[in-house]
Amino acid sequence: MSRLQLALNVNDLDASIAFYSHLFGTEPAKTRPGYANFAITTPPLKLVLIENPGSGGSVNHLGVEVADTATVEAEQERLAALGHAVIEEKDTTCCYARQDKFWVQDTPDAERWEIYTVLDDAPVVDAPAAEATCCV
Repeated sequence: MSRLQLALNVNDLDASIAFYSHLFGTEPAKTRPGYANFAITTPPLKLVLIENPGSGGSVNHLGVEVADTATVEAEQERLAALGHAVIEEKDTTCCYARQDKFWVQDTPDAERWEIYTVLDDAPVVDAPAAEATCCV
């Protein structure tokens, strides 16, 4: 299963959770301090909310969640072969999940895209890694 990921900066996490719960008719799949995600079936979407006061209403990053590491690797190879610079992150903890992933940047507009698979839940965010490459 693949689904798009939309990670948004929000000013007020609780208010945003309430709105998106109403909009999509479901509660978050995961909440942590300053963080929530929704695993929405219709449309297939992983909606991530990152509390970032003063930056609300902006995109944090975009992504595609895929089923497994083999798919991550295949997509990474495909995009690299087409000349796109990719940054690989294997067995990393980000956004309260252990993941295999890579990042690729939209050349014209510099939007960051994350292609990833979730390996396991993580009770805390890896702060040093988060500051460098994660969702904050």
